[in-house]
Amino acid sequence: MLALMMIQDSPSVSRPIPWTTVDLLAATGGDLLSGDMRKMFAGISIDSRNIALDSLFVAIRGQVHDGHRFLAEVVAAGVRGVIVDGSAIEAPALDTLKRQGGVVIAVKETTRALGDLAAFNRRRAGVSVVAITGSNGKTSTKEMTAAVVSRRYGTLSTSGNLNNEIGLPLSLLKLEPRHQWAVLELGMNHAGEIRRLAEICRPDVGIITNIGRAHLEGLGSIDGVMRAKGELLEKIKPGGTAVLNADDPRVRELAKKTDLAVTFFGLSEDAAVRARSITSAPGTVSFRLVLPAEEIDVTLAATGRFMVHNALAAAAAGLTLGLSAAEIKAGLENFKAVGGRMNIIQTRKKVAIVDDTYNANPASMQAAIAALGELKGINRGILVLGDMLELGNGAEILHKEIGALAARTHADRLYLTGDYARAVKAGAVAGGIDAGAIFSGTRAEILADLTGRLAAGDWVLVKGSRSMGMEKIVIGLKRWGDT
Repeated sequence: MLALMMIQDSPSVSRPIPWTTVDLLAATGGDLLSGDMRKMFAGISIDSRNIALDSLFVAIRGQVHDGHRFLAEVVAAGVRGVIVDGSAIEAPALDTLKRQGGVVIAVKETTRALGDLAAFNRRRAGVSVVAITGSNGKTSTKEMTAAVVSRRYGTLSTSGNLNNEIGLPLSLLKLEPRHQWAVLELGMNHAGEIRRLAEICRPDVGIITNIGRAHLEGLGSIDGVMRAKGELLEKIKPGGTAVLNADDPRVRELAKKTDLAVTFFGLSEDAAVRARSITSAPGTVSFRLVLPAEEIDVTLAATGRFMVHNALAAAAAGLTLGLSAAEIKAGLENFKAVGGRMNIIQTRKKVAIVDDTYNANPASMQAAIAALGELKGINRGILVLGDMLELGNGAEILHKEIGALAARTHADRLYLTGDYARAVKAGAVAGGIDAGAIFSGTRAEILADLTGRLAAGDWVLVKGSRSMGMEKIVIGLKRWGDT
């Protein structure tokens, strides 16, 4: 299973490296308020709802929930170790735990401590790390890279996009003795976040997929995005490798500023890993993978030509690790599309739904709309779009540009929801779409109008930022299409 198939992490077979109280203190620099230095814990959890009794609970203060509020529940359930903020040490539940001889460790800030625990675990596990960031394609690239790396090495790569200051540490805390590499995704919405995540995981290989207009509200400009993504390169281990997109001018600019070895991927002729002869069909993309010493044909189970760039990034990582073309091909062709990212759903009523609802920014919106143009062929193409968020002062202009793009790609109908629906409509009308072919409203109103107009052969793309809840429209369309 190590050499030929990707290791799938599941709770039923997971064997994380255990922790002693000594380890916990060494990792966090916290103060031991009670408990035995030799006490052993099988794992670390932040979830009071399903924590194992032999695990240690870290009380995280998040944007919505404060883990300190659940200390009484955790202690009552039988958990015998906690890490808390120093400001919470008067909690009555801690007195109970102390009387029971449980471990209580106080730290300045528990989210920081969680990252410190993960960094300690990464060091003692002795694994190597591939870290991936970029404005688009991070999760798909992570899944492809893990599929490639796992052809030869025991590989940790958790599902989903656990890519922030809580999610990334939780991934590293799943490391087991069988793991040789970890493939991780690094997300951000403000300066300094990538730097902290890279400090935690300390990559041997760092991938930057692209630099686009995302999170402008927190970063100010696309140059701010470039600087934030470039923080990854600062924290790659000496002797490590940067895997960079040769087709992105800002990524190339970052390459000029690093002393690391650089492997370029892309369609540019000077890229060490590139693609030619790209063809696409519903549900697949095929291309000729060109490596420095060999070439090989690859067919991805994915939708959209833009997926080729993600595959090239993964192939470049595989090349850096010494994998053969055959191993890289096998890994890429073992890739399964990530939920909510260009998933094609064929309904019984012969209406095709393209579910790209996981998230949206200008670049990913443009790529998805272009992909729909390829997929629909001579059939009708319908766009159902929600707001793109965190774009700052440029939001209205960027939404108008999406409307203009919808017009250029000859969308037959346009459905819009959100605060920027009017801006998208203005761009679409200016680009030539008849105002009568544009509908703005709530998700429920869109579903009611859309399902009354759909016909066999239609293609419908649904996309918007995560908090827009566009997946609810997909659920409604599937229900309608299969009745």
